[in-house]
Amino acid sequence: MASTLVFFRRQGHGKLSATMRPHIIQVADDFWNIRGSFKIGGVVDIGTQASLVRRGNGRFVFLDSYALSDDVEREALELTNGGKDVEAIVNVHPFHTVFARKMHERFPHAKLYGTARHVSRLPELPWEELRTEDPELHAMFADDFDFTVPRGVDFISANENVHFSSVLVLHRASKTIHVDDTLMYVRLPPMVRAFGLTDAMSFHPTLGKALEKRAGAARDFRDWAEELTERWQDAENLCAAHTAALTAPKNRGASIPDRLVKALGKVDRTLTAHARKYG
Repeated sequence: MASTLVFFRRQGHGKLSATMRPHIIQVADDFWNIRGSFKIGGVVDIGTQASLVRRGNGRFVFLDSYALSDDVEREALELTNGGKDVEAIVNVHPFHTVFARKMHERFPHAKLYGTARHVSRLPELPWEELRTEDPELHAMFADDFDFTVPRGVDFISANENVHFSSVLVLHRASKTIHVDDTLMYVRLPPMVRAFGLTDAMSFHPTLGKALEKRAGAARDFRDWAEELTERWQDAENLCAAHTAALTAPKNRGASIPDRLVKALGKVDRTLTAHARKYG
């Protein structure tokens, strides 16, 4: 999480709000993004997220976990028939484990999916056998979602401060990408907007540390990112953890795919340096 705070400061967000008020954004008819609160050291609130998605079968899936409360909980329960229609909780980031237990306790009947790190950190929870990074899980939800795992980077880094990799999810019906850390989107502060810049999308600043220390890793990551831009070229909304959600009605700039291309360009120096060192 510390690296996320550094990113905010580099983008001009030296002053973060003491508390982010949890709320729900309706991104589309079948997609709701929950903007939550998460404090580093109990002081600096960098925020977090979870998304509630209605599948084609009428049932609901949570992408990520959050400790719902007050108005957010009431709204989520109203949407899901008191929670009875929530069929699964799918945790997509191996280092986002804080709220997994709370979410399971609130929806104990929902199937609980997590990454290998979720299972190792919280072995007492009733995890399903498939892991979020498993292609078999992706196939199981393929009617509604498209999943992708970045290549060329450690999915679960041995460095506890490197939170780059996650499972990215596209909900095809709403054209919405749900992503934790791997991609970050921020709205820039007023003093920066004066120069004509309003927002920015970037890959997480720990990419250099996340790249696998082997020949071809930088190329594998670049190929993955380029394929992602092509594969998800219809995406119109992006919900990113810790930062903000970019929805089509409020997008006054480039399209999501064009922003992805630009984000890849920003890390060209990092990828080139890695390739020179490792091949």
